[in-house]
Amino acid sequence: MITLASAALGLVAALAWNDAIKETIARVMKSDNSLASKYIYAILATLLAVVVIVVLARIAAKVGGDTAISREAEG
Repeated sequence: MITLASAALGLVAALAWNDAIKETIARVMKSDNSLASKYIYAILATLLAVVVIVVLARIAAKVGGDTAISREAEG
């Protein structure tokens, strides 16, 4: 139940950030529906996702890695 609630709250937060970033790009580009602003948004979202994943992977490596993956690798 905690996992489901956490995922739901994470989705709500992600959607809020999605709207905020879209609005920021729309104001900076002075156009809400331009193709350029959509590509800029997609690139920024991708870069942010990559950075977060890399940081989380480094934290997981310091903590000892994913136990489920290490148990599966052991056989």
